[in-house]
Amino acid sequence: MDHLSEMLRSQPHQPSAMEAIQRCIEACTDCAQICTSCADACLSERDPAKLVYCIRLDLDCADLCAATGRIIGRLTKPNRALTEAALEACIVACGACADECREHAEMHAHCRVCAEACDACAAACQSLLEAMR
Repeated sequence: MDHLSEMLRSQPHQPSAMEAIQRCIEACTDCAQICTSCADACLSERDPAKLVYCIRLDLDCADLCAATGRIIGRLTKPNRALTEAALEACIVACGACADECREHAEMHAHCRVCAEACDACAAACQSLLEAMR
C-alpha cells in the first residue's frame, strides 16, 4: 500500500498540482535518506578527512530535503512565499551536494548514488515550483 498517496487523497484540500506535490515529497524523502547514508558511508572510508566537505553537504542537504518534504506535505493553508523559499533552498542544497558528490563518484559508489538522488530531488522541486506559478 502506498501510504503517501492514500494520505494525500484523503486530504480535504486538493491542490491542482497534487501529482507534482507527491513526486516532490517522495524525492525529498528519498534524497534525505540517501544523503544521510552517503555521509555515513563517507565516514567509513579509509580517509574520511578528505571527505569532510562532502559529509557536511550531505548532512545539510539531508536536513533541507527532510524539512522541505514535510512543508510540502502540509496542504492546509500553505504560505506561498515560505513554500517557494523551501523549494528554492532545497534546489540549492541538492545542487551543491550533487556537485560535490560527483567529484568523488568515480572512487565512491555511494557518492554517485547520492548525486543522482540530489539531481532527482532538485528536478522534482523545480517541477513543483513551476506547477505553482
